[in-house]
Amino acid sequence: MSEVVDRFLKYVKFDTKSDEDSESIPSTAKQLVLAKELVCDLKAIGLLDAEVDDKGYVMASLPSNMDKKVPEIGFIAHMDTSPEISGKDVKPQIVDNYDGKDIILNKDKNVILSPAEFPELLKYKGKTLITTDGTTLLGADDKAGVSEIISAVSYLTKHPEVKHGTVHVAVTPDEEIGRGADYFDVKKFGAEVAYTVDGGSIGELEYENFNAAGAKVFIEGRSVHPGDAKNKMINAVEIAGEFMGLLPKNEVPEHTEKYEGFYHACSVKGSIEEAEIQYIIRDFDKESFENRKKLIAAVGSFINKKYGMEIVKVEVKDQYYNMKEKIEPHKHVVDIAYKAMENASVTPVVSPIRGGTDGARLSYMGLPTPNMFTGGMNFHGKYECIPTFAMEKAVEVIVEIIKLYSAK
Repeated sequence: MSEVVDRFLKYVKFDTKSDEDSESIPSTAKQLVLAKELVCDLKAIGLLDAEVDDKGYVMASLPSNMDKKVPEIGFIAHMDTSPEISGKDVKPQIVDNYDGKDIILNKDKNVILSPAEFPELLKYKGKTLITTDGTTLLGADDKAGVSEIISAVSYLTKHPEVKHGTVHVAVTPDEEIGRGADYFDVKKFGAEVAYTVDGGSIGELEYENFNAAGAKVFIEGRSVHPGDAKNKMINAVEIAGEFMGLLPKNEVPEHTEKYEGFYHACSVKGSIEEAEIQYIIRDFDKESFENRKKLIAAVGSFINKKYGMEIVKVEVKDQYYNMKEKIEPHKHVVDIAYKAMENASVTPVVSPIRGGTDGARLSYMGLPTPNMFTGGMNFHGKYECIPTFAMEKAVEVIVEIIKLYSAK
């Protein structure tokens, strides 16, 4: 196995699932276990200033080996995995020389990774894949990015003949719950520009992302014995269904693509007395984004007016914004990554992120930070997988980016 694959197989064994209901920083203490391991690994390859702070942010730097000043650049990934599915006891499976057929992830549970459902698998016939065992996620989002960054810097320490400026490395907690940049110290990090290594399939290069907000809908019902409920009971569960039905039915993730925005009901819970719906709201266009927030609030007002009392309360909170506005004045960061991919014989695929990364918020904090691929697919679920060659190419692209900045 290559260094980057070995690192990845090591890191996915750490359970780093974040928790959006936690108020601690980081949201789960187990993220700190991996953070401390990363500090040890960074020091082992020669980054002696590596450290993790009390909030779980890992930072380190590789000093320049040049006699002239060139831009200081950074690479960022996140250590946490999605709260949507377990990341405990991950048992990665190696599929050598993939034949293009169904992959049985878990025979007992009848979990099958099939090109009939995931046709992009066919692009990787003859390649080595790393998959789950069908019971957890894999963790390529974003332990692949962590592994690729550290492996790229390791390569530079082993090859001092490769000239480079100062390279900064950071690994953040809690990206999956939208808090990855909350306590990121841009000044301490020290980079002039940076790249998140947090994308999907090989070649992805992104500098546009959703504008994002979260919405919580609280519904207060009235419980009365069902035998005597006429004109008395207010069933909060039924009101929740009514609320959801008043939003555009086709403007949901499963019916949208490319630059189309959506409303996504992430969870619904409740009883007759009270119910709660959690939404995320996404749109690339700022005006459409603002209109979506207004509509979800208006639905609450409509229901309150219909029932003649305030039984619905809607809270909307912005999460991050489209980084395009902040990247375009520094478009060279995208152009250099594009050229680096070409140098590494990777075809660049410039596309919008139908999601977000730490880079979106960091760009608004004064650090222009586009996003590049890790090579993974089907994130946040038991069908997650990653081709090993794509991870190796990501390492090569990172090194090429560093070389291009050093030649400026």
